[in-house]
Amino acid sequence: MRFRPNLRLRKTMRLFRRNLRSDSAEEVAPLLEQLQLKERQLLEAQRVIQQLQEQLEEQAAEVDALRRIGAAVGSAFEVDETLNALVEVALRLTGTESCHIYLLNENRTELVLRAADEEARPMVGKIRLKVGEGITGWVAREKRYVAVPREAYKDHRFKFFPEMREREYESILAVPLLHDNEVIGVINVRTHRPHEYSRNQVRILSNIAAQVAGVIERSRRLQQLERRAEQVSTLTEITRQIASNLYLEEILQFLVNMTAQAMGYKICTVMLIDEERKHLVLKATSSKSREYISKPNLPLGESIAGRAAQQGRIITVQDVKEHPQYTFADIAAKEGVCSLACIPLRTKGETLGVLNCYTARPHRFTDEEISLLSALATHAAIAIENSQLHIRSAILQEMHHRVKNNLQTVASLLRLQVRYGKQDSAETALLESINRIRSIAVVHDMLSREDLDTVSVRKLADNILSNVAATWLPEGHRVSVGVEGPELLLDSHRATSVALVLNELIQNALEHGVGAAGEGMVRVVISADDERVSICVENTGQPLPEGFDPQKSRNLGLQIVENLTRGELKGSFVLSGGETTRAEVAFALHPEPHP
Repeated sequence: MRFRPNLRLRKTMRLFRRNLRSDSAEEVAPLLEQLQLKERQLLEAQRVIQQLQEQLEEQAAEVDALRRIGAAVGSAFEVDETLNALVEVALRLTGTESCHIYLLNENRTELVLRAADEEARPMVGKIRLKVGEGITGWVAREKRYVAVPREAYKDHRFKFFPEMREREYESILAVPLLHDNEVIGVINVRTHRPHEYSRNQVRILSNIAAQVAGVIERSRRLQQLERRAEQVSTLTEITRQIASNLYLEEILQFLVNMTAQAMGYKICTVMLIDEERKHLVLKATSSKSREYISKPNLPLGESIAGRAAQQGRIITVQDVKEHPQYTFADIAAKEGVCSLACIPLRTKGETLGVLNCYTARPHRFTDEEISLLSALATHAAIAIENSQLHIRSAILQEMHHRVKNNLQTVASLLRLQVRYGKQDSAETALLESINRIRSIAVVHDMLSREDLDTVSVRKLADNILSNVAATWLPEGHRVSVGVEGPELLLDSHRATSVALVLNELIQNALEHGVGAAGEGMVRVVISADDERVSICVENTGQPLPEGFDPQKSRNLGLQIVENLTRGELKGSFVLSGGETTRAEVAFALHPEPHP
């Protein structure tokens, strides 16, 4: 309904002016002023009524828009379905031809097209804009709407996508999607012809934007709750597994694999501190790359993980490839990793190592993530400590067993000394017994320093050769000694037998060979193939007596060699003379299984 000026009043005014000539001017003038005032008041009242009517129509349209938006939101269950429904509502309510909804990605660096009108729908998920790029990116950065009525493609902020046929559209209205004053995306509408966007259109699109923001926020909260539930379930499973397992390698490998899978990380690793060398050593990783697994140990205090371990605090990095303190940027580039969180493994105030979590893309580790990773790290540290205690307990039991066996061996050697060494002086007998006990001690020392189960024969020969030479070589003798051969490993039981054999053969070579001549050479040569091991002690100097048979000799050392070689090592012993005396012990590389 439109109000028109009062025709009767106007007719009265015309008649009144026509009759002015016949009436007195003084009498008519006040009446004329009153009539003119009434006319102005009437016109103003009509203008106000017109404004109120327009506002009422806008409010009715807005109510209708909200009703339609609510219906669209309420009828859709999936986010994508809701966004597509709101696109259709926006087109109908604003009377435009195109509508696009962009949402920020997880890292809040790019706007991704998530919903569009039917024409642009094939490009959903493919069109990306950096924040600040294009008109849409500018709206996201500035948090305020933009309306361009014509030639929007000539705007200095415009970014052209040929596949979107954007030059066909003249106008654009873009509104930010805000939640708690934080941008989560942008919605825009366009028309083919130039168009001045009314205040009502801006308000309607703003209402749609608010609804879209609410939908997205609710969806994200739901996803966070689902992800949190899954992560808590994973934490529970990891905790249960590591609490029931005493094998350290299995614990750590399970930890990195499950953490990478549950949290969606590219690579997870665990590095433990080597207290003796002050290094971080890689113990488990979810990466399959040989180059990554072969990374050298990391000194404490160096790189990101070294600092986290040394300082006992959590460190996060947005991009390791660009961080000046990250040591392996080249490997990171090849592996395709970007952000890093280093979580110290701590228990009882002591740092045992670090849990490193890498992502494939730039990522901001949330407080919730850090809290979860810290809980995992604490459980892992407790499991590592329990495993180490279990290992120490096993070591003590094993060492007790070995000490008992070796004491029995020492007792047997002393009985042999009493039986065969009656012609020796007390000093000689004691020195020989001391060297035999020291050779057993060398094996124990190497086991405690390097490995619980295996010993390097070459290192063993080096140690025994040095010890025996220091005992039996008089001052002034010019004798060269050395060990040749590969790094061959033997189990602890056979290593003890080999140590005693080497002690006797080296002592005989030094005492009866080069010792008698005052100069010469003693050399231990180690060789092995796929089946047998050969250990040969060679010496120059005084040769063997003619027709010497070690099996008929009453020499205690040779009796020990014979008994250990044939009894414990299941091998053979050959002693040959000439310019160089050779004492060779050979046995199978792999021991026969016990029946």
